[in-house]
Order: sequence, then structure tokens, then C-alpha cells
Amino acid sequence: MSVTFTTARAGEAAEVIAPDGSTVRPLCVLPPAGSFARFELAPGQVSKAVSHMTVQEIWYVVAGSGSMWRSQDGHAEITPLDAGVCLTIPLGTAFQFRAGQNGLCAVAVTMPPWPQDRDEARPEPGPW
Repeated sequence: MSVTFTTARAGEAAEVIAPDGSTVRPLCVLPPAGSFARFELAPGQVSKAVSHMTVQEIWYVVAGSGSMWRSQDGHAEITPLDAGVCLTIPLGTAFQFRAGQNGLCAVAVTMPPWPQDRDEARPEPGPW
């Protein structure tokens, strides 16, 4: 069995725009289990509401503040976000997030790893 170790630094990772409009720095991938990335929104920025077709996520806010709306099966809630908040986005959950006056920075694990399929994030109606 061949072992491959991966190391990444967020400041050196390529910056891409996620389907929801947030800035993402994809970091490490551990196939087939999951991938890890850093997400950012500028002050006052609002993401597009989406749901994921095949992945679910666990988010951890590292800096800034904002709000996360999540909705599934007739249940919806808005969670205040600030450093130290950890939350889940189960498979099929519609979600949207927005940054406060100092922006928002979170890291997240995506399980399984984020796919190359451009249809992974489906547009949803959201509150903002």
C-alpha cells in the first residue's frame, strides 16, 4: 500500500468562486472520505441559496460574523455565526449565508469530496 501525505497552506491555495458566490480556497482531499476548504464572504456579502446533490458538510467559523439559513423537509432556521460556531449541512439541505460588517471566514469538511460535476450545487429559493 502506498501512502500519500498532503499538506496545504490556505494563503497559498488557489482561490475560486463557489457556485453560491463565496470565495473558496480548496485545501486537502482524502479520497474517498472528504475534502477540506476555507470559505469567505466580504463584509455585507450574501451567498446564493443552494442545496447539494451528493455531498454534505460540517462548517466551523474561524473569523467574522454573519448568519446561516438552513431548510429541509419543512423545517427552517437561521443560525447566528461568529468565531467558534460549528454547524452541519446535511445532504439535500437548502442553505444560504451572509456576512456581517467584518466579513465571514469558515472552514468546512465536505463528505464525500467535492465532485467535479458543475450541477452539484442546485439553486434554491432563499430568505435573502
